[in-house]
Order: sequence, then structure tokens, then C-alpha cells
Amino acid sequence: MNAPAVLKAQGLVKQFGGITATDNVNLELRLGARHALIGPNGAGKTTLINLFTGVLPPTSGHIELLGEDISQLAPYLRVRRGMVRTFQINQLFASMTPLQTLAMVVSQQRGLGGRWWSVLGQDQAVVERCEALLELFRLTEVMHQRTEYLAYGKRRLLEMAIALACEPKVLLLDEPVAGVPAGEREELLQTVAALPADVSVLLIEHDMDLVFEFADRITVLVNGAVLTEGTPQAIAADPQVKAVYLGHGEEVAHG
Repeated sequence: MNAPAVLKAQGLVKQFGGITATDNVNLELRLGARHALIGPNGAGKTTLINLFTGVLPPTSGHIELLGEDISQLAPYLRVRRGMVRTFQINQLFASMTPLQTLAMVVSQQRGLGGRWWSVLGQDQAVVERCEALLELFRLTEVMHQRTEYLAYGKRRLLEMAIALACEPKVLLLDEPVAGVPAGEREELLQTVAALPADVSVLLIEHDMDLVFEFADRITVLVNGAVLTEGTPQAIAADPQVKAVYLGHGEEVAHG
């Protein structure tokens, strides 16, 4: 029996003037999924994610999260309902340590507002949650270092930890290994593989090794439309997919 859908796009269209960036997309992310969204450059992956998160309003179509139509909801309300996207860390967190950053996010998540600095060390539940996140994302050794001094791979791990601190039902994992040096990639790949099973993940990624290692389902987007969807094995063997990637000078094969 199929797991229930936690995120669903139905007939999703986004037009910018005369250009159709998202072309009648239907997509279902199932409970506990490890689902990858791939496509050559310019396929419309970022636009689709911006529609999911509410950064852009759809021209037409619907988005459902846990059975609720969220098509017109503000981005912060979508986060509250359990859909969280990883973002590159902005300068706001540069002078803070991973522990301080996570304490702030966890405290806000638990309704403790901006009093995280007084809460840390007093509220045992916040401390334990921060410790668990630091351990899961391999940040314990650098928990007291300012974020601006962290290795790039560790910053990407902190971005994922921040997202998970928001207790998502659906995690949109946006190119987690982009720009990460080869020596730091393995730690990231292992951490992505160890994400909690009850969090449904939609991975947007160019790195085919990660996609085929991680995903149990893959959707291929081309020119804003879904070309095909299937298991990694079916996608790897699909002549349409190969033609699209070869036509864009990219490679779908993985080693």
C-alpha cells in the first residue's frame, strides 16, 4: 500500500509575462519519501521550489500540505505547518556559534521567543534538542566556533541542522553539496543519508551520485514540465532522460 501524500502539486503553472516557467506540474511527495527533483540547467527547479515555499504565487494550480490547500499561504505560515527549505546561511548568523544559532531556532520553535540566551542552560529540553542536532549533523566539535570561521562543509551541515530544528514534516533540501570541497563531501552525504525517517525529503540536486544514492523516487523536470518520474533504476535507463541530459551537455550516468 502506498504511503499517503504529504505534499501535492496539482496542475501547477507559473508564467512570467509570456514565458511559462512551470508548466502544469503534478507531483506527490509521500510520507517518509526520499524523492529527488532533477533536470538540466534552466529546467525550472528553483521556480517550482519557490512556488512550494510561497516565495512566488502560482499563476494557476494548487499546492496541498498534509491535505490543506496552502497555495495562497505566506511563506512563514508554510514553515509553521511543517514545510521547511534549507537556505544558505546569511550574515545574520556569522558572528554566532552553531550552539547559539540552534538554541535560538529551537527556543522560537517552542514558543520561547527571543529569550533563547537566558533559556540556554536553564531549559533542559532545549539543551537536549540542541545537543541531539549538533551530534546528528556532526557539529559537536565546532559548536562554540563562530559560524564565519567554519569550514564550508560544516556550514552546509549547520544549514540542515537549522532546518531540522524547525521540526519539518517536509524538508526541501536545496543542493546540499553545491560548492563543498571533495574532502568534506563524504560527511555531508552520510548525514543526508541519516536524516530522520519520518521527515519526507524532496532533494533538489545536480550531483547524480548523491541523487542515486539517496532517492527512492526521481522526478525529471525539463522546460518547466515533468518529463517523467520513476525509480532510480528506471530513470537511469530511460532513453528520454539520457537524450535530454546529453542534449544539454550534461551526464545522467552515475558511477
